[in-house]
Order: sequence, then C-alpha cells, then structure tokens
Amino acid sequence: MKYVPSLKTKYNEEIVPTLMKEFGYKSVMQAPRLEKIVINQGVGSSIQDKKILEFSVNEIAAITGQKPVTTKSVKDVSNFKLRKGMPIGVRVTLRKERMYEFLERLITSALPRIRDFKGINSKLDGRGNYTLGLDEQIIFPEIVLDNVHKIMGMNITFVTSANTDEEGFALLREFGLPFKKN
Repeated sequence: MKYVPSLKTKYNEEIVPTLMKEFGYKSVMQAPRLEKIVINQGVGSSIQDKKILEFSVNEIAAITGQKPVTTKSVKDVSNFKLRKGMPIGVRVTLRKERMYEFLERLITSALPRIRDFKGINSKLDGRGNYTLGLDEQIIFPEIVLDNVHKIMGMNITFVTSANTDEEGFALLREFGLPFKKN
C-alpha cells in the first residue's frame, strides 16, 4: 500500500467538503488546492564568504529533504560588489507528498518554536497565494544549533489554485496555519 501524508488525507476527507459547503461549489474539482510550496533564502552575504552559501544549501536540504537550487544574480550592482551570475540565494520547490510533509512539520513543530508567537499575518497576494517570511532558520527541529554559522531568514510561499484571497485564506486556515485573529 502506498504512503499518503496525513494532511493530504485530511484535505480530501475534511477540508474539501468544508470548502464546498462554505463557497457553494458544485464539484470537488472547484475546491482550491495547494499546488506547491516554494522556500527561498537570499544569501547576499555569500559575496564576501563563499562558505555561507554552502551552509545555507545544507540547512535548506535538511529542512525540506530536497536539494536546493542556487539562484544567481541577474545584473551587476557595483555598490554591493555584485557581478552578473554570482550565486546569491537558494530555492526549493516542494510538490505532492514532500509538500504536505513539510507543511505538517511547519505547523506542528516549527511555528510553535518562534519566540513571542502570536500568529502569522493574514495578507495574501491578490491571487490566493500566501508568502510567510521567517526571521531565523533555527526554528526548524532539523537544524542543530551548534552547526549554525549565521542566523538567516527565509520566505515560504504557498501557491494555491484559489482564484481569490478569500478562498486561499480559507484553504490555508483549514490546513491549520495559525493566522492572527482580527
């Protein structure tokens, strides 16, 4: 029997019927779904120290279970000693099972470890997608504090098939993302 993440089962059995009732969808296929999660970490300080990029790649790989791609600069910026084609960040796109597993670990173990946590902002991008900015990578249990060389933030983007912010917010709320109460 094939392994199915518990959040995917929850989506199919609980979240879809809830969204169908809330928005009056006639078909299961109309209900918005999570298409992918993109984790992006800018490592601009890697211009001075090449090791920082290597540490960042290892940390993101440990967090996501997938090797990240290094992103390169598009143009020269002389003020920052930046040349076109220099590596300045890392990025991972998670889909299917890995996406649901990452989301579950984010909700259950990483977000509760944030100091003075009162919930995440509920501002979506206008097309039903949501980007969560984190200040430090050490909130993930996969990161060993003794091996961290520099505390860096990251952006986590949840790309949904929702047409409106209202539908996207409802989907992410049902998955269990702890949004701030208005």
